[in-house]
Amino acid sequence: MAKQLEKTVKELFKWTSISLVIGTGIGLLASFFLMSLALVTKIREANLWIILFLPLSGMLFMHLYLKYSRESLGGNNLVIRQGQGATGNVPWQMLPLTLFGTITTHLFGGSVGREGTAVQMGGALAEATGKLFRVNQKDRWLLIICGISGGFSAVFGTPVAGAIFSFEVLKRAKFKGTSLVVSLLTALIANRVATLAGATHSLYQLGEVPQTTLRVFGYVLVFSVIFGLVSRFFAFSVSFIKKLYQKLIVNEVLRIGFGACLVLLLAGSYGTSRYLGLSLPILSDSFQGSQPTFDFLNKFIFTVLSLGAGFQGGEVTPLFEIGASLGSLLGQLSQLPVGFVAGLGFVSVFAGATKTPVASFFMALELFGVTAAGWFLLGSFISVLASGKKGIYESQLRKIS
Repeated sequence: MAKQLEKTVKELFKWTSISLVIGTGIGLLASFFLMSLALVTKIREANLWIILFLPLSGMLFMHLYLKYSRESLGGNNLVIRQGQGATGNVPWQMLPLTLFGTITTHLFGGSVGREGTAVQMGGALAEATGKLFRVNQKDRWLLIICGISGGFSAVFGTPVAGAIFSFEVLKRAKFKGTSLVVSLLTALIANRVATLAGATHSLYQLGEVPQTTLRVFGYVLVFSVIFGLVSRFFAFSVSFIKKLYQKLIVNEVLRIGFGACLVLLLAGSYGTSRYLGLSLPILSDSFQGSQPTFDFLNKFIFTVLSLGAGFQGGEVTPLFEIGASLGSLLGQLSQLPVGFVAGLGFVSVFAGATKTPVASFFMALELFGVTAAGWFLLGSFISVLASGKKGIYESQLRKIS
C-alpha cells in the first residue's frame, strides 16, 4: 500500500513537472512565433515588393530541410505517427526549421497557417523533454499529447480544445482520466505563459443567434453538409496538387520554387495581396458580412497551391477563413444572421478537415461562448460525417500500435 502510494506520488510529480516544462517552453516559443508573424505581416504589407523573394525563401528552406532533417518534412503527420506509437522520434531540428521557415514564408507571402508550426514545435520540445525525464517508450505517446495540446492552446488561446484535440487527432478514443488532466494542465500553462509573454488571441462576435425553428434546423443541416464537403475537397486538393507537383518536378528545391512562382502569378492576376500570408482580415470581414463574395474560393486556391508546393505552416487558420467566409456568404443568401453562420462555417470546416468534432465544439465554446453551442455541436458532427474518411492528416488513417 505504502509503496503503491509512493509510486503514484512520484508519477504525479514527474508528469506535473513535464507539463510545466513543456507548457512553459511552448508558451514562450508560441509567443515569439505569434509576435513575429504580426511583425513580418506588417513589414510585408508596407513593402509589398518583397513577395518577389517567396520562391528564393522557399528554395532556401527546402534545401535546409533536405540537408539537416529530411524527416522533418513529414510535419504534422510525423508528429501524429509518433504519438500513435511509430518507431523513431521527432527530430529536434524540426523546431527551428518549422519556426523560422514559417515566419519567412509569411514574410514573403506564402498562404499557410500557424497551427502546424505550433504542433511541430510542441512535438519536438516534448521529445526533448522526454529524454530529460527518461520517459519510457510505453508512456511516450503522452509526451506527444502534451506537445500537441500545448502548441494548439498557445497559438489559438483555447486550452480545453487543445487538450481534447491532442487525443482526437491521434485517434485515441480510450484514455485514462489522468492523461487528460496532464494534457489539460500543459495546455493551460502554455496558454497562460504565451499570454504573459505578450501573445494575443482574436475573439469574434457572433451577434444574433436565431431561435430554434424547423427552418433554421434545415439550413444548419444543409450548410453543415456543405462545410463537410468543402473540407473533404480541401484535403483532396492539397494531396492532388502535391502529387501533381511531384510528378512534374522531381527536385524538391525546384518544385517549391515553381509553386511559389505560381502563387505570385496568381496574386498578380488578382491584383491584390489579400490572400497572401495569414489573411486575417478575411475573418473579421466575414463576421461582419463585408467580405468579397468569393473570398472562400480565393483563399482555398492560394492555400492549396502554397501547401502543395511544400511550404510549411499548417492548414488550420486558412480552414477557419474558408469556413467563415463561406458561412458569411451562405448567411447572406439564406437571410440568417451572418455572424452566426460564419461561426458555424469556422468550426465545421475545421472539424471536417481534421476529424476532431469534440475539440471543434469546445473551441467554439472558448471562442464564441455558449449561445450557439447546440448548433455548433450539430454542425461539427455532421461536417465530419459528410467529409468522408480522409482528412488533412494522412497519418490519422494508421492503426494505433
